[in-house]
Amino acid sequence: MFDKLKRILALAGAVLLACLYLITLVLAFADPTASKDWLKASVVCTVVIPIFLYAYILIYRYLKK
Repeated sequence: MFDKLKRILALAGAVLLACLYLITLVLAFADPTASKDWLKASVVCTVVIPIFLYAYILIYRYLKK
């Protein structure tokens, strides 16, 4: 059960990051003046999203025992 949850969270994280990059690219072309801000937000989310997913897995593992 835990391995299945781990795979689902990993897939969700990968899809979320891919969508994030796609949105950043589209918005950079739509408003070039704000492209640096979108890139910064994208880089921050690249670090924060996996950390949150890892923390969720750790909490789930702790509460499961």
